Amino acid sequence: MKLITLGALLYLLLPSGSVSTVYICNGPQSKKYHLQKDCRGLSRCSTDIYKVDLSKAKSMGRTLCGWED
Repeated sequence: MKLITLGALLYLLLPSGSVSTVYICNGPQSKKYHLQKDCRGLSRCSTDIYKVDLSKAKSMGRTLCGWED
């Protein structure tokens, strides 16, 4: 169900229906990527927030933030 909801949300928010860039916190404990720069999951980031390609975030072992799924 969560996957369907996420897919529908992405379809509505993005004209192309695909995500190519995401946001990450570069802190030592960071393990997630975020679709929105103002995501609640980034509020405790102790370093700068970076915009990176989705493929790069995944190659770093990052997974989608729980606030966005």
